[in-house]
Amino acid sequence: MASCIATGVREPRAAPRNSTIDEYEEICCLGMGAFGAVYKKVRHRATGQIVAIKRLTDAVGFVAQIPLLREAGLLKKSCRDNPFVVGLLSIARNPATMDSFLVMECVGPSLCDLLRQRHHAGMPPLPEATVRAVMWQLLTGAKKMHDGHVVHRDIKPGNILVSADGTIVKICDFGLAMGMDVQEPPYEATGTLWYMAPEMLLGKPDYDARVDTWSLGCVMAELIKGSRLFAHSDAANQLAGIFEVLGVPDETAWPWFSSTPFATQIVPIQGRNLLREFFPETKLSEEGFQVLSGLLTCNPEKRLTAAAALRHPWFAKMNAPELPNNESSPVLPASL
Repeated sequence: MASCIATGVREPRAAPRNSTIDEYEEICCLGMGAFGAVYKKVRHRATGQIVAIKRLTDAVGFVAQIPLLREAGLLKKSCRDNPFVVGLLSIARNPATMDSFLVMECVGPSLCDLLRQRHHAGMPPLPEATVRAVMWQLLTGAKKMHDGHVVHRDIKPGNILVSADGTIVKICDFGLAMGMDVQEPPYEATGTLWYMAPEMLLGKPDYDARVDTWSLGCVMAELIKGSRLFAHSDAANQLAGIFEVLGVPDETAWPWFSSTPFATQIVPIQGRNLLREFFPETKLSEEGFQVLSGLLTCNPEKRLTAAAALRHPWFAKMNAPELPNNESSPVLPASL
């Protein structure tokens, strides 16, 4: 299966253009998102191109459209020369209401859906080579995004799409993203609880792009384990769950942590890192575990960045980058 995930892809992308929603005809609804977002699969009437559109159902009037237009700007910056972020094709408007729609490439099912199918089918864990190839793409996409000063803040399997032929994974949904070159601290805590970094859960106001690499560590763990590593009902229990696995940071491991209210209130938890017990060598090699533990490091100052993770020797074992072709092996979705 690992050979099905391409390690080097070049996709020519035209600059996003403006269009009207009348140019498209609906095929089906792809799903609902947060904050009233609706995703639909549509066909361009003139060209027949199948695309996906996103609109905010609760957004009425120009001011209410600002979040969607802001998302468009961040997505446009992130997908440029980046095949591992979903492409923005157009910003469409309804001439009658002037409501805005994001027109994006139509990719395929979410990684969340595929992992759920695999779990229900009782299938074995993904091979390490496949996990490595998927993580290489996600980290490459994140690095390019971070190089453009964009932090996604909600990376999770539900926001990762898998191409129909299974060769490419793409980060999508930039509704909670922010541009660090235009926005200054304090930053709000936002995202999906189970994938949120400890510093965000603790209310650190000046977090950085490494909140995304924590999320990618959670995704990597889920790919290997087949289920979420940290899944609790609220921020306090989520933090406790993280520390039960990774140990409570001491002054040496994370000096900032001891100054937080949570550190003084927390019921004593073991201080030993138990992550390797969840991912023994039968599931993950030593080099692979070094990447996982580097991403799932509580102290963001010591956590791997996307760029640093990509330099790890674990990724040197991949095949030379090649373009996907029509002779690709069975795809990720079919294998799940």
